[in-house]
Amino acid sequence: MSTEKTEKLRLDKYLWSIRLFKTRTMAAAACDTGKVKYDGVQAKAAKQVHVGDEYEVKTEARRWRIKVAGLLHNRVAYSEAIKYYIDITPAEELERLQFQASSFHTGKRLSKIGRPTKKDRRDLDEFMD
Repeated sequence: MSTEKTEKLRLDKYLWSIRLFKTRTMAAAACDTGKVKYDGVQAKAAKQVHVGDEYEVKTEARRWRIKVAGLLHNRVAYSEAIKYYIDITPAEELERLQFQASSFHTGKRLSKIGRPTKKDRRDLDEFMD
């Protein structure tokens, strides 16, 4: 399962290839802004990745904790990419994400479900009076 070579692999390229970030530039920017940590310390984009390293990665969607299972030099399909890291995100973090997703409701109508029906409109007018 590996393209493990003795050659070097940059952290930003690895994070991009395992599909945590959409572009390599975004992965490098995350490293530069302190959103990627190794042993609790900010990791630079040029840091060398080794099998067994553990990283904390903060993306827009969630906070990851991953362990490097293999070195991946090129971006591949998601089904292949997940073989090159082990998700060791704590259970509390995953539960927090589930809670946020289920409790987020602004009271606004969902987009693209059309205009209010005549009954909805009457109920709304009655509520406003």
